Formats: sequence, structure tokens, C-alpha cells
Amino acid sequence: MSELEASPFRIAIVGPCASGKTTLAHVLREAGYVVRQPAQEHSYVQTMWQRLVQPDVLIYLDVDYEAICRRRPKMGGGPERLHEQHERLAHARAHCDLYLDTSSLTPDEVRDYVVDRLVQS
Repeated sequence: MSELEASPFRIAIVGPCASGKTTLAHVLREAGYVVRQPAQEHSYVQTMWQRLVQPDVLIYLDVDYEAICRRRPKMGGGPERLHEQHERLAHARAHCDLYLDTSSLTPDEVRDYVVDRLVQS
């Protein structure tokens, strides 16, 4: 991943809980990116991601309910919680530069896909 070192990008990563935001952010930070996770899924302020980060690149990681259950079996709220988070994230999804559904992907596959897209930009 040396091609990513000292990247000038400011990146915001948003998405529902258990979509892989923290894992991806860790990898990108290690590669030299400035990464923020504005917790948009917990805010009613639709533009919080813009206000807090002003990113060059907005990454939206999505996940389905079945994958959430596999990743975090004790997380409560059911499908209603995911629906609520999707509503809170609607503005970010509409404005994202990169959208990825991580439901059937491993963390390495998510990393590889995102890194490939960032290197191309």
C-alpha cells in the first residue's frame, strides 16, 4: 500500500452500524489518509458529515440486516434500526463519491476495492 502514503485526500466514511467503517478507517489512516467518521447514522442533522469533515471524498459503506446479524449478533434494534439509520444517511448517500455494499464482502475485499478507487482518483 505504499502508493497511498502521504495522500492529500480528506476522507469521510459514513454508513449504518456494522458496515465496516471503523475497520476501513483504520486501514486508510495507516496508509496516510486523513479519515473521519462523523457518526452520521446517529444524527438527525442530514449535513453533519459536511459540517464536521468537508471531505474531498465521501465513502458510503452499506450493509443489509442479515450481515449485521452475522457481524454483531447482540446488536439490538432489529431491521427498524437499520431503516432509521438509512433515513439519517440519505443525504450522505445521495452525495457520496464512492458507494459500497459490504454485506457479502470481507474486510480485505472492502479495503482492496476502496484503495483501488482512491488510487485511480
